[in-house]
Amino acid sequence: MGMPLELNTLIVTKGREHRLEENLFELVKEGYRLYPIEIPIDVRKTLDSDSNGTALIKKVEWQKNTTTITYQLVSLNSTN
Repeated sequence: MGMPLELNTLIVTKGREHRLEENLFELVKEGYRLYPIEIPIDVRKTLDSDSNGTALIKKVEWQKNTTTITYQLVSLNSTN
């Protein structure tokens, strides 16, 4: 039996991110998702919105059909 896996090249937060430290955030997404680690990628609030900034993903964890990513925001395009 196969495992459904989605490859993502940007972070879409939908406002569900949690700040861990000053520029370090955690986001839990449903399903199993694969993200590039330590490569700058866009961060957006929704899929159709403009980029909020750029982040480096530091950690990806899969558990019980969820993906938890920890990312560091390295540049910010807006304060909203």
